[in-house]
Amino acid sequence: MTAPAALTPGARIARRFHLELAGWCTAFKQRDTAMKHYESALRVAPEDPLVLACIGFTLAQQDRKRDAIAYFDRAITGNPTNAELHFDRAFLLQELNHHDEAIPGFERAIALDPKHDRAYYGLGLSLIHLRRLDEAVPPLERNTKLQPMSPYGWYQLARTQFNRGKIDKAQAIIDYLSGFEPKVAAQIARETGLRAPPRP
Repeated sequence: MTAPAALTPGARIARRFHLELAGWCTAFKQRDTAMKHYESALRVAPEDPLVLACIGFTLAQQDRKRDAIAYFDRAITGNPTNAELHFDRAFLLQELNHHDEAIPGFERAIALDPKHDRAYYGLGLSLIHLRRLDEAVPPLERNTKLQPMSPYGWYQLARTQFNRGKIDKAQAIIDYLSGFEPKVAAQIARETGLRAPPRP
């Protein structure tokens, strides 16, 4: 996200200055000081989606998720086609166990970026929490296609298939994972009572 075009040259410089200082403060875990710089940046660039998102992210790190969501709402208003903003907002709603509210955000992120693997994973998790297991399978399958070597999507997909009664599909995932994530494969086998991968 770039600086808003309407800013004067001086405002652009001030915005960039405060964003850079805030970034350094964040890197050194000085979040309160970082927040002050983000707020200064917002004063010279009101409703700037990047600054709003940075404030939202900082608030989320402080476990102020509701406040963070409000800033992501404002950021999305200013930049509605940014998939990451929709994902971040949905993720926070998911963290608050508001899965019905999170699902449209994940779906919007996917619509804007069909390769957003984390949005497919998040969508799958929220559907699982709502016991909509049949609906959870396609996004989890898409996640595993986009991230074939990551165990997280495979784990959730295996458990979902098992809970749907698709034992052969769950076993096939255990067998597949045994080739590169044997510990995860063994964990799923223990949890489901399915055949464990052979020990190396």
